[in-house]
Amino acid sequence: MGRPWADKVDIRVGDLTRPDTTRGIGDGIEVAYYLVHSMQSGGKYAEIDSRAAEVFRDELVNASHVVYLGGLLPKGDRVGNHLKSRAEIGEFLRNSLPVTEFRAGPIIGSGSASFEMVRYLTERIPVMVTPRWLRNAVQPIAIRDILAYLVGALEAGPQGIVDVGANRLTYMEMMLQFAEIRGLKRRIFTTPVLAPRLAARWIGLMTPLNNKLAVPLVQSIITPVLADTAKASEVFPHIRPISYREAVKRALDNSLSGTVQTRWSDALGGGPTYELVDREGLIREERTLHVDLPPEEVARCFMSIGGDHGWLVWKWAWRVRGWLDLMVGGPGLRRGRRHPVDLLPGEALDFWRVEEVKAHELLRLRAEMRVPGQAWLQWEAYQEGSGTRLIQTALFAPRGLFGFAYWYGLYPLHRLIFSDLIRAVAREAENMASAGAPQPEAKAADSKPLDH
Repeated sequence: MGRPWADKVDIRVGDLTRPDTTRGIGDGIEVAYYLVHSMQSGGKYAEIDSRAAEVFRDELVNASHVVYLGGLLPKGDRVGNHLKSRAEIGEFLRNSLPVTEFRAGPIIGSGSASFEMVRYLTERIPVMVTPRWLRNAVQPIAIRDILAYLVGALEAGPQGIVDVGANRLTYMEMMLQFAEIRGLKRRIFTTPVLAPRLAARWIGLMTPLNNKLAVPLVQSIITPVLADTAKASEVFPHIRPISYREAVKRALDNSLSGTVQTRWSDALGGGPTYELVDREGLIREERTLHVDLPPEEVARCFMSIGGDHGWLVWKWAWRVRGWLDLMVGGPGLRRGRRHPVDLLPGEALDFWRVEEVKAHELLRLRAEMRVPGQAWLQWEAYQEGSGTRLIQTALFAPRGLFGFAYWYGLYPLHRLIFSDLIRAVAREAENMASAGAPQPEAKAADSKPLDH
């Protein structure tokens, strides 16, 4: 699983759309959470959700409590298919099992589809012409508060329907507050003529959300969706949802600190692989290569990069980047590095800052050159068979439209440089091993970053 808690839980695997894989999966379970939704399955997601709920009901028929997370319903008859399906699943479960059904509006947290829609539209478009229903009121809630309710339900027992939410805002206010937190100036105008499906296609074009996800999301906000939180306050008085503004700040912090943590790619095989992902406000370009050396010898190479040793390939390009950085007030390459092989977290390395070091395993650098966003460069070395899987990851969190233009404008050059760089690290590691270079003392094992 790759999670620190994996050895503390009993993992049972099954597919709710294939009943033959779930037989007996609920045996001995007293409390179960139903967090299943198949919105990305296309137009038949309601049918798929219904079948999955039936399988779940059959397997958990002896459970004393089921906790389900659904969506708030608008008042009146204009209920989108997405929210209608969520409500039908909740009703089916309540009629079959003892249930607490939390109904929530947009969940604000890194990875939430609603939050990603707000994030990408606001980041990428300085001036927006939007449908007037973006002025409809909604009631967002932080993911930390949703988790608090889900955990609190264990002690409270079955409660039926419980609406949850924080302060009331319009989607337009959500976007403008996001822009303010990010230090972006945004202008939003409304028009009565932009149809939901056309708006959804625009979202699919401008954000990583595909149309299968964007269409039901848009349908869920064309009418006001508000919560009656009186019951939540009565049953869970200790939970006081934080404001939308605070939830956005936490989500941004988490996406920048959590997403760049050490990552292991399972079952990569012996050949090179490449992946470019734009998700959760972070662009990640990952390359991997198998090297027929032990991890410590591969890590020895990338631990010595920069400074007088240089950047192995495209040295003129690194020098030009350093000069340009100096011209706009950045550190350039003049800082070098403290020691030719040893690194400590928090120290400077050319125009980077060492953010984390794990001896023989990981080096993560945070860029301090002037860029319209935040950037990292990371190497990892993991045992793979008799050799090592070398993983090189470039990460960029763009700020505003210029940040995206900067990344994708330089992407052709960056792709060449980073492709050559991972091969050069592998080649130099092999050369160092062949030459019998002594292995340096590792003084930074499992070290964490300093505050700067």
